[in-house]
Amino acid sequence: MTGTASARTEPTRGWAWIAATALATAPGIALQLRAFGAPDPLRALLYGVAIVGAAFLLSWAAEAIQLDFSQGLALALLALIAILPEYVVDASFAWLAAEEPSYAGYAIANMTGANRLLIGIAWPMVIALAYFRFRRRSVELEEGHGLELVVLLAATLYALVLPFKGDLSLLDMAVLVAMFGFYVWRIARLPAEQPHLVGPARVIGGLTPARRRLLTAALALGATVAILLVAKPFAQALVATGLTLGIDQFLLVQWLAPLASEAPEFVVVALFAWRGQSTPALSTLVSSKINQWTLLVGMLPLVYSIALGGPDALPLDPRQREEVLLTAAQSLFAVVLLLDLRLSLVGAGALFGLFTLQMLLPEIRAAVTAGYFVLTLVALILSRRHLGRAFRWVRA
Repeated sequence: MTGTASARTEPTRGWAWIAATALATAPGIALQLRAFGAPDPLRALLYGVAIVGAAFLLSWAAEAIQLDFSQGLALALLALIAILPEYVVDASFAWLAAEEPSYAGYAIANMTGANRLLIGIAWPMVIALAYFRFRRRSVELEEGHGLELVVLLAATLYALVLPFKGDLSLLDMAVLVAMFGFYVWRIARLPAEQPHLVGPARVIGGLTPARRRLLTAALALGATVAILLVAKPFAQALVATGLTLGIDQFLLVQWLAPLASEAPEFVVVALFAWRGQSTPALSTLVSSKINQWTLLVGMLPLVYSIALGGPDALPLDPRQREEVLLTAAQSLFAVVLLLDLRLSLVGAGALFGLFTLQMLLPEIRAAVTAGYFVLTLVALILSRRHLGRAFRWVRA
């Protein structure tokens, strides 16, 4: 009886979560439609809550999409849709930079913060949950996900060039988008597998195919409209809040905005890991990282050029170059750690420790960057026997 009652309760609870999350977007949308006014801190809060709510709706729709595509392509779509709020928020900063050059720094801050949060918090979180729940000291990736590491490595190596170029150009966009296109083309050929859906996504997945596709389309469309409505005012309110409260706007944009837009992805992978599905959780995070290093970075000069009314490169000042270099160094270390298709407690601890260090003590970012490079060299030497496998991943 208990199992039957639980089975009956789960759909009700799932629909309740979907309805409550949709309602959470209402105050921010109403504020943007001028139904009422609010001071900058409250505006930032309401817009942020709307983005979080819309992002959850997107993530549930994206999970359900896995039922209609190959596993590799579905994970890529899941990662792409789940970080759509991050795209829109960062695009807003890039668009505003055409009118006010200082916003170029905020676009870079948001992008680098999102990238570093993913590796510094989300990757170690998967390993920590696997250990505390199942006493697993490492999480392994399947051989079929090796291609993702190669693409991520290529994008990371290209990102290392950007600080020395001093800008983000349309040529950079073309190269990065080509990498993403190659990645999607290759993983689309992987066979389909039954996904492991949890929570509201499982309720959606239990519908008939026609109803499921209609609902996922409605959720995705509604959430996207909500994000498009509030992303730009959220970016502006966040910067204004920094001025009002005397907080460094760069750091506020770098950490608070990505937390709002990526919270659903953190929850999704945490649920995967909590239920013993650590490999899909880590695979989703690797796919998200590829999205961020290719499409997210490549989008910035395109949006900036459109806003300007002509092709131009998004400039990087010395602080922004330092941030991009630090982010690329972190990414390089993370990829090298995964060359043997496993991430251990020790590796996850190093990622979390260095991330925490640079966030709490931003004045030592240069030293942390050097630390990443040194540790990358050490990890590369220790895992050198796995380098040959990378070439097989590309040819497979």
